[in-house]
Amino acid sequence: MSQLIQAAVCRAADTPVAIETLQLDAPRPDEVLVRIVAAGICHTDLFAPALCPLPAVFGHEGAGIVERVGTAVSKVRVGDRVAMTFGSCGHCTQCQTGAPAYCLGGFALQFGGQRADGSTTLRDVGGRAVHGSFFQQSSFASHALGTERSVTRLPDELPLELAGPLGCGIQTGAGAVLHSLAAGAGSSIAIFGVGAVGLAGVMAARIAGCSQIIAIDVHAARLELARELGATHLIDATQGDVVARILGLVPDGVNYSLETAGQAQTFHDSIGCLTRRGSCALVTVPNAGGAFQFSAATLLTRGTRLIAVLEGDSVPDVFIPQLAHYYLRGQMPLQRLTRDYDFNDIATALDDAHHARAIKPILRMA
Repeated sequence: MSQLIQAAVCRAADTPVAIETLQLDAPRPDEVLVRIVAAGICHTDLFAPALCPLPAVFGHEGAGIVERVGTAVSKVRVGDRVAMTFGSCGHCTQCQTGAPAYCLGGFALQFGGQRADGSTTLRDVGGRAVHGSFFQQSSFASHALGTERSVTRLPDELPLELAGPLGCGIQTGAGAVLHSLAAGAGSSIAIFGVGAVGLAGVMAARIAGCSQIIAIDVHAARLELARELGATHLIDATQGDVVARILGLVPDGVNYSLETAGQAQTFHDSIGCLTRRGSCALVTVPNAGGAFQFSAATLLTRGTRLIAVLEGDSVPDVFIPQLAHYYLRGQMPLQRLTRDYDFNDIATALDDAHHARAIKPILRMA
């Protein structure tokens, strides 16, 4: 039996979201109904209206309490505290080899607005379909329907208002450093952009034991926070040649770079600052997906490795508990990144995220 929920509905790309009463399906055998306590806002939520069918409910960093489970679900039970994460099929070659972020059906599962079988989970009070299943959750809502694969149990000690970003932004930045780059103790890394993903990378680099952690951004306050979270050097990108300044700190170039800013210039700089056989992890689309000039010779002549990274190359059931452990040990103070908003203030929270007034807005549903 379906139930009535409150959800933030986007009906057109150029209009603000509005909270509406919707009908949410009951969980199918492999699904989990979660009462959302809090949900993080990620930049993917900001450009989702341009990618997804509308009307739709977005949100993909949800955390809450399991209220119902399908008959085939064994991983969680009613009352469990969970973080919600991206969807994956579980049976394709990528999922079977430990790379669920690269699931062969992953794009449709994240952005298609429907279940894997093409059905929608949401309807408005008039019975008209509303696209849900965004990242197999649509957690800008009082309740969200996930699959068994898109929920991960959390330790009781972890505050739910901090848990949601573990499912996307934090696991992306931290995983890029710890998994994709496998940065080692004593190595050097330059991190371009210190929003939530970049700051997760800074904290992960400190955990990895990197000796030089160079944070690059255009916002002085974010750079100062990066220093407090582990950066050893700060570079204001508005003040001259960034690559030259990095090479002034590490003359042979850094071992690793993490590009989170999504600009053509930062893309070039994140490669140009590397030592020979250095590695760059790319976690966002440069130039908003538009074409820009780049020569492959830049890579070939120096043996540079350019690694495209989704979700930090993470297996959520393994990595999210590890991230929670880092928080509980004081190694990843997530509360330094967040700002809370009442769910009813979602339009303000989205605007603050868009204009970089908040690093990681958190919607509090309860």
